[in-house]
Amino acid sequence: MASGRFKSAVELAADGLPNELVYAGFSLGALPAQMLAQTRPGSKGALLFSAALPASEFGGSWPPGVPLQIHMMEDDEWAAEDLPAARELAETIDGAELFLYPGDQHLFADNSLPDYDESAATLL
Repeated sequence: MASGRFKSAVELAADGLPNELVYAGFSLGALPAQMLAQTRPGSKGALLFSAALPASEFGGSWPPGVPLQIHMMEDDEWAAEDLPAARELAETIDGAELFLYPGDQHLFADNSLPDYDESAATLL
């Protein structure tokens, strides 16, 4: 899914930033967050909201000791194809956690959108 151009653009955007960061992304933004956390040396962790890809998408393995949290709604149709990857990441990576919230909203933490779910956002 990730093309060479996508990687180059993300890496270019990260140039000049310290390596020791926690990367976070919502929806499509979870892809560059996951890629950077997985591939930049010194990463301190990743927070992925409403999306996740298999570790193989960005090189095959998750870096040891890098924490990962994935937050999704159980019945989010936009994230449905990502849920198996999220479950696999949580089951196979030491220190990874998957948080599933009841509901079907995609951007449930954004209070400016109709998807907003106050109780799930508060838990998040």
